[in-house]
Amino acid sequence: MPEVFRKTARALTAAAVALLATACTGHPTSGAHDDPSEETTLTFWHAWSAPSETKAVNSLIAGFEKAHPNIHVTVVGDMTDDKMNQALRTGGSNAPDVISSFTTNNVGPFCASGALVDLTPFFEKSGIDPATTFPKAMNDYTRFDGRRCTAPLLGDAYGLYYNKTAFEKAGIARPPMTWSEFEADAKKLTVPDGDGYRQLGFMPDYHGWETTAEHYLGQFSPTYFDSRGRSTVAEDPAVAAGFTLQKRLVDELGGFRKLERFRAGLGDEWGPRHPFHTGQVAMQLDGEWRLGMALAAKPAFEVGVAPLPVPDDRIDQYGKGYITGTVTGIAATSSKQNAAWELVKYMTTDTDAVVGFANDIHNVPSTLAALKSPKLTYDRRFKTFLDIAADPHSTTSPASVDGGQYLLTLQQFGYDYESGRAKDLKAGLASTARQIDTDIAQAKQR
Repeated sequence: MPEVFRKTARALTAAAVALLATACTGHPTSGAHDDPSEETTLTFWHAWSAPSETKAVNSLIAGFEKAHPNIHVTVVGDMTDDKMNQALRTGGSNAPDVISSFTTNNVGPFCASGALVDLTPFFEKSGIDPATTFPKAMNDYTRFDGRRCTAPLLGDAYGLYYNKTAFEKAGIARPPMTWSEFEADAKKLTVPDGDGYRQLGFMPDYHGWETTAEHYLGQFSPTYFDSRGRSTVAEDPAVAAGFTLQKRLVDELGGFRKLERFRAGLGDEWGPRHPFHTGQVAMQLDGEWRLGMALAAKPAFEVGVAPLPVPDDRIDQYGKGYITGTVTGIAATSSKQNAAWELVKYMTTDTDAVVGFANDIHNVPSTLAALKSPKLTYDRRFKTFLDIAADPHSTTSPASVDGGQYLLTLQQFGYDYESGRAKDLKAGLASTARQIDTDIAQAKQR
């Protein structure tokens, strides 16, 4: 799923947390009391909207209905998180039984509020072990505070795209494996042109394309929170190392103001004039969807794909990446939870169903079995993302009761630090940690 939807959803999530957190959605009359073998109709809400995507969803549901002829599914697409949150809060005859959300940032509020039911009893009843069914990072981001209220429904993996032609011209034999190699390559690939660049090795700015704080930090394996749920960003050396790397890249590649002037004249992230497509930027941090978009733009160079670099002292973890994805769950207000589980189970654990959906949507499969399926169809370079998803060292951002607000707070500090407005990294991270703790405490009181 293109990250444009995730960014939009993350911003909406911060605003919707209060609405969801104040809702007591677990009605006494709801629960898993229905007979899934009886004739019934479920309502499934999802956020996909492009014609090819809705066609893929409909094909997935058609496969389910063929396997479960007594369960019919009414599919409603293009549903925003705001609409889902409102429906999960109020229930009613038109409310969904099953939902899917593009952002894992919703998992914390969904679980904490009881908007979605805990799926653990359903997995246990079906004899399915999530730890051996889903990749580790996906297994992690579908639960919060002891509740597994969602399951992964395809994923996104982040890696490194690089201009092979530019690499050869610069005498670089292979993609960088460590951040020190990456820094050296980024400088070697940068070709100045007056006050700008004919070619920039890498756009490190946080306002760039996918170069967010959590995507950088994923390669450093931060903790984010301690066992009490308090922010660790001020004391975790992984966080300081990630911010230090990014700031050093900004300074070494020309400085914040020069980079921002250059960035202002570059193409849109989602259009054919993306600066990686045009050769204006030689390396790009991005998700698996970028491969198809880059190839469709018909660039004048060969596109290379590799895992993102790792810290020099973690070379044994090379191959990992940052993982996120779409999640699905069962509404607590649904009176058809056993039938709803049959749908969730099919969409998230049936290997052929997951593979078929991944082939149609062009996202990463969300089960370990599907990642290895010979029925997967993909460009040979796409395998990099399959390997990243399966890597047990790959990371994600932990769920929080305030949704993605803690990431937005951390990112705001990143903007201040890269631009020079904030000069003291240690003090800035300490202030950021206090703000994160305050926001979480307030979210818990709602």
